[in-house]
Amino acid sequence: MIADTDFLTIAQAGELLKSRKLSPVELTRMLLERIETYDPQVHAFITPTPELALSQARDAEAAICAGHWRGPLHGIPFGLKDIYNTAGIRTTAHSKILIDNVPIEDSAATAMLYASGAILMGKLGTHEFAIGGPSHDLPWPIPRNPWNVEHYIGGSSSGSAAAVAAGLVLGALGSDTGASIRNPAALGGLVGLKPTYGLVSRRGVIPNSYSFDTCGPMAWTVEDCAILLQAIASHDAADPGSIAASIPDYRAGLTTDVRGMRIGVIRHFWEEDLPVNAELARAMDEAVHVLTALGAVCRDIRVRPMHAYHDVRMVIAECELFSNHQTDLMNRAGDFGAEFLRKVLPGCLFQGTDYVQAQRERQIMLQEMKPVYRDFDVMLTAGSGPAPRLDQFKGIEFWSKPSIYNIFNVTGGPAMSVCNGFAANGLPLGMQIAAAPFRDDAVLRLGHAYEKATAWRSQRPRLERGATSTPIRLQPEPAVQEPDATTLAFIQTAARRAGLQLDARSREMLVSAAPYALAMADRIARNHARAVEPAMVFAFPK
Repeated sequence: MIADTDFLTIAQAGELLKSRKLSPVELTRMLLERIETYDPQVHAFITPTPELALSQARDAEAAICAGHWRGPLHGIPFGLKDIYNTAGIRTTAHSKILIDNVPIEDSAATAMLYASGAILMGKLGTHEFAIGGPSHDLPWPIPRNPWNVEHYIGGSSSGSAAAVAAGLVLGALGSDTGASIRNPAALGGLVGLKPTYGLVSRRGVIPNSYSFDTCGPMAWTVEDCAILLQAIASHDAADPGSIAASIPDYRAGLTTDVRGMRIGVIRHFWEEDLPVNAELARAMDEAVHVLTALGAVCRDIRVRPMHAYHDVRMVIAECELFSNHQTDLMNRAGDFGAEFLRKVLPGCLFQGTDYVQAQRERQIMLQEMKPVYRDFDVMLTAGSGPAPRLDQFKGIEFWSKPSIYNIFNVTGGPAMSVCNGFAANGLPLGMQIAAAPFRDDAVLRLGHAYEKATAWRSQRPRLERGATSTPIRLQPEPAVQEPDATTLAFIQTAARRAGLQLDARSREMLVSAAPYALAMADRIARNHARAVEPAMVFAFPK
């Protein structure tokens, strides 16, 4: 029996399972014990599935013993962000709205992982509907950071990050609409890959923003992410956003030889546009030094200011998010958490012209990236870390601060967070590696080489057996400043036209974020040539 303090990677466990030095049932039972022991302080799970896991483990064990090994995920325990549909298993999106939602079909990605022989350990916590959090007024607690449970694990794939970092599962699926894989991966010290938009089917995944939603893997190593991506990357004609593309062997493409690889370093993001803390800045400089020593050619490049991509993504995504939830916002707004309301309600302020102009601006941004893709194999910029304390979280920063991650949601290519060090307080730091669409292999290759050249993968969080998490005492949000009479009238009219009946809580959420939302819309360019079409254009169903 493997000691429950051991942390296995997917690759390591896969070799042990294939050679029958470890059984799927043994591995599953070990992790179920870890979940029972440590999840009361991490809160990664919404719905554990121990009976299903043991049943799948017994099936995997019988198949492997009979010589029917399916591949590197056969017998591997994993978790799913609770927006992935699972037939017969509750899928809640971490919201009271869907507390009794039991799908009749699996999502495409769920089905593909089952087909690979992987074992579902349960459904994992998220920000409400993959955006509204961390929120203390939901039916389930906030996932905590295993490196220090008083600290934030990021979002929205918070439970996925917590479960992987704590060693409760060997890998998990998250989703990334605006950093929701990469930010928690950075704060949790693991690897999180936002694949190319359209590479992984979104069918059966509760939507946030159709223009940006991307499903992807989270694991301890780049190799593990490559294994997971291999299993779920596929064209799906039932997903309108799915794109038919050749799928290389991602794991076989991993190498430590990156000599001559051209890296465009987007330094102005973390030094000028939104300066990061000194520890992350040093980690970025050291990472560039490591990659240069490996023979890669690093050169600083400039793209648009960070806020330009942030504005475009926010206007588009918030319009789509609001439209997804408008009916429930009209009829049962009180069942949503406060942080979800803070993030969704300002979507009613954007007009159709704002949305279309943002989509046109996105099209121009896509064209602007072509010379970058021509001149560089990958791009490098900062991620985030160290994680802040949960009691210092400020929800209004979703609106008031731009995100260093949104450029790669807007431009659609792959982007991966990898750990590039630790702060003095022991919490992880992260950086991003990105590339042109469908060059996920290049991102994985560079990340793997960096990982093998550094010692960061040898450190794992250590949780105290039998401990529980302490309650979080939130600091109050800044007092809401009433806007001028004209702006207030616009807000009230927009809310009324959207069918909203604002109570005191909802009104405060909307009014506090409105100045930032309206400023984003005002910054979107309006002088496009008539021939510039929006990034989303009509296409006949396949």
